[in-house]
Amino acid sequence: MTFVDATLHGGPDARGAALHDFSTNANACGPCPSVLALLRAADASRYPDPSHTALRASLARFHGVDAARIVIAASASEFIARITAAVAQQGGRSVWLPPLSYGDYLRAAEAWGLAVLREPESGADLVWCCDPSSPLGQAQPDLAARIDALPAGAACVLDLAYEPLRLEGRLDLDTARKDRVWQLWTPNKALGLTGVRAAYAIAPRDAGDLQTRLARLAPSWPLGTHGVALLGAWTGDEVQAWLADSQDSLRAWKREQQAICAALGWTCLPSIANFFCARPQAPYADRAVALRDAGVQLRDTCSFGLPDHVRLGVLPPASQSALQRAWRAAQP
Repeated sequence: MTFVDATLHGGPDARGAALHDFSTNANACGPCPSVLALLRAADASRYPDPSHTALRASLARFHGVDAARIVIAASASEFIARITAAVAQQGGRSVWLPPLSYGDYLRAAEAWGLAVLREPESGADLVWCCDPSSPLGQAQPDLAARIDALPAGAACVLDLAYEPLRLEGRLDLDTARKDRVWQLWTPNKALGLTGVRAAYAIAPRDAGDLQTRLARLAPSWPLGTHGVALLGAWTGDEVQAWLADSQDSLRAWKREQQAICAALGWTCLPSIANFFCARPQAPYADRAVALRDAGVQLRDTCSFGLPDHVRLGVLPPASQSALQRAWRAAQP
């Protein structure tokens, strides 16, 4: 059996950050200037409110839900680990994962000895959905039908990490279906500030004992001062306007980047987000070192269960040109 490191992530490696880092899905128009200013002004000499009362109220207003439904998390990965633990402690035995998905879902399930199911009608105790999906950046097929088919007592988490970076269409879920699932939000990607670890979830309207157990499993301070500042700024009109403008730039850059990949002989897979997967005409692993030496880093998708492909976040034209030059120069 081939070992796949489920902890593999994009971003800086032992050599630091690559000059042209396609390996993460952060908004390449960032960091958002107004949020960055708030982070620099944040008073890190004091603890934040451990209950995050004002922050939860602000997030609740933004989403039009009751503040009691807002669950603060240290990061998306922390929430993934915590809700998996909560389901297991309540007697859950199985987790359903999409065919291709973020490795931390699987890692958390295996840590708790939960059976991992992939069949469409699995009857799992914990169901993971992601829209736009990772690593493909596509709408999750039959998302509404999957939510409708959830068995009583099952927990479903809809990972919305890339919803703010959706460049085509919209999330096709009505309020009733959203109220049935846990909605997991990580705005640091959309703001181009992935180094600030902060996330939140909107609990289902009838979360039952699971939300209580999640609260008991939470650390005393899920967020530091900078995480509070980032999530607090996220809901503001100025930040949302900046995000909308950045989406226009990302759409144009994405078209240019896909054209460059096609010119290199790569096969690009469909995507509605600010990233996409592609199959190079030669193995990426054979050229990864040479590309890294040239300041270019891509994300191999083997850890997602997609061999022979790479995932590329959309970057500005200068980085796209660097990729094109480095790939051609690395030819044997």
